[in-house]
Amino acid sequence: MKAIYPFSTFIVIVITLLFSACTPDVESADLVILNGKILTLAEQGEPYVEALAAKNGRIIALGKNDLIKQHIKDDATRILDLEGKFAMPGFIEGHGHFSGLGFSLMNLNFLAAKNWDEIVGKVEARTKELKPGEWIEGRGWHQEKWNKSPEQQIHGYPFHHELSALTPDHPVILFHASGHSLYANEKAMEIANITKETPDPAGGTIIRDNTGEAIGVFEERAMTPIRDAFNAYQETLSEKDRFERWQKAITLAEANCLENGITSFQDAGSSFDDVKNYKELATKKELDLRLWSMLRHPYDEMVGKLDGFSYTSDFFTCRAIKSQVDGALGAFGAWLLKPYHDKPGFEGQNTTPVSEVKNIAQLALKHNMQLCVHAIGDRANRVTLNIYEEAFGDKAQDNDLRWRIEHAQHLDVADIPRFKSLGVIASMQGVHCTSDAPFVEKRLGEERARKGAYAWRSLIDNGVYIANGTDAPVEDVSALESLYASVTRKRTDTGLEFFTEQKMTREEALKSYTTWNAFAAFEEKDKGTLELGKFADIVVLSKNLMKCSDEDILNADIIYTIVGGEIKYANVK
Repeated sequence: MKAIYPFSTFIVIVITLLFSACTPDVESADLVILNGKILTLAEQGEPYVEALAAKNGRIIALGKNDLIKQHIKDDATRILDLEGKFAMPGFIEGHGHFSGLGFSLMNLNFLAAKNWDEIVGKVEARTKELKPGEWIEGRGWHQEKWNKSPEQQIHGYPFHHELSALTPDHPVILFHASGHSLYANEKAMEIANITKETPDPAGGTIIRDNTGEAIGVFEERAMTPIRDAFNAYQETLSEKDRFERWQKAITLAEANCLENGITSFQDAGSSFDDVKNYKELATKKELDLRLWSMLRHPYDEMVGKLDGFSYTSDFFTCRAIKSQVDGALGAFGAWLLKPYHDKPGFEGQNTTPVSEVKNIAQLALKHNMQLCVHAIGDRANRVTLNIYEEAFGDKAQDNDLRWRIEHAQHLDVADIPRFKSLGVIASMQGVHCTSDAPFVEKRLGEERARKGAYAWRSLIDNGVYIANGTDAPVEDVSALESLYASVTRKRTDTGLEFFTEQKMTREEALKSYTTWNAFAAFEEKDKGTLELGKFADIVVLSKNLMKCSDEDILNADIIYTIVGGEIKYANVK
C-alpha cells in the first residue's frame, strides 16, 4: 500500500540522512515515526514520546525526535511525520466473530433498520437479484430497537405472513442482532420441516401464535432446523465456490477492521476448518492483522483431536476453546436467577448442558488451553464461575489460566469478587451497554439493572481486567463507539444514560481495548503497549483520546493503522 506523506517529511529525510551518516553504530530502522503525541500506555517510563523506530515489525527505539532520527540510515527507512497527531497502541478487538463480520458485509445488514417495514423492503429488493430457490440471508434486526411495532406481533416479534407472501420462491433466514434468534419465512420453515407439531427443543423456543402455529421466530436451540436447512443448501455449492466466498468475507472483515484502527482481533468461535485456513493465510503472510481464535465445537467433536493442536505465531494463534451456557437478553435467552421482569415465570435458557461445559473444561485443562464461556444472565455467570472453581480445585488462588467469561453482562453482586479470586477475565463489550440500554431495565427490573448490569466499575474496583470489544457483527466493529460507551454509558441517538456510576475512566477504557485485551490472550509481552521489543502495531488518530471531550471520541478519524511497522490503512488528504 502506498501512503501519501506530508511535504515536510521530505525535508526531514534530507536532514536526517545527513545526521545519520555521523552515527554508523545505531541500528537502522524500517520505519521511523516523528513529531507525534504518542501514548505508550506502558506501566514504566514516559507516558508520551515524540517518536519511535521499528525494524522487522517490532519497536527498536522510543523517545525524542533527535534520538529516533539516528535510526534513519538510508532511503530504505520509511519516515512518517505525524505533525503533532495523536498515536497509541493499535486497538485489539476483544470479542468478535471475524468471518461472521465479513459475511455480514456481503449479506443484508439490518443494524440500522428502524422498523420491520424497512427489513421487508430490503428482503423484497434482494429477490430481484437472485434466482428462484436461492436463500436470502441477513442479520442485525432487533425488535426492541424499532420505532414502531409490527401490527401482528408477539413480544415485538413479527408474524411471517407479510414477508412470506413477497418471497414465495426464496427461503429467508434473518438472524437477530445478537445471533441468538432468527426469523424464517414460510419457504424456509417448509424446507426445515417445521410444523405445528414440531416440539420445542431443550434450550430453545419456537414462538407460536394462539393456535400453536410458528410465527417465524426461533430462539436459541430452536434455530437448529432452519440453520441445518440453510447449511444443507450451502453444501450444494462447490467446495471452490464456498472457499472463495469465505475468502471474500475474510478480506472484507480485514479491511473493515483496519479502517477502524484495529490491529488485532480475538475471534470468538472458529471451526477446525477456519483454524486450518487461518494458519495457511498466516504462513503465506497473507493476513493484514493479527488473529487470535477460540476453537468452537461440541465436546464429542474435539475429544481426541487436540493433541498438538495449539498454535501460536505472530499473525495467528489458536490456544483457546469457546463454549456457551445461555443466550442473549434481548431474545429472552439470558439464563437468570429470577424470572424476567417482563416475562413472568420465565428464567431464560440454558443452551448447553452444564455437564457438556464441564467436560470441555477438563479438555481445556488437559491441553493447556484457555476456556472462554459465553454467559450473559446472572445465573449463567454463577454457573460458569462454579464450573471454573470446580475445575481449578485447590489451585484456584494460584492459577494463571486466565479463563474468560464472554459478555458477563448481568451479574449477581455476590459473584463479582469471584472473578478476581478465580483469576477470571471479564470479556465485556462496552457498546452492548448502550445498545441494550432501552430494554435492560424492562427485562430485569430497576434493582438488578442498576446493581449488576455491565458492572464495569464494580469489577475493576475488585481488581478484574475488562477485555473490551464490539461482538461484531452484533455491533459495528467500531472501537471508538465502544470506548465512548465505556466512558459515558450514554446512547448517541437519544442521550439515554444507563447507570453511569458503573462507567470507566478514560485510561481504563483505553487499557480495556489494548493492554487488558493483550493480557486476556497471554499476549502482553508482544502487544497492548508501545515498548521496546513489542510489535509496532499503532493507530494514529485526529483526536487525543486521553484528553479530548467525550463527544470528540466519536468525531475522531483514524488516520493510519500500522501493523508490524507497515501502514495497512491510510486516510490522508
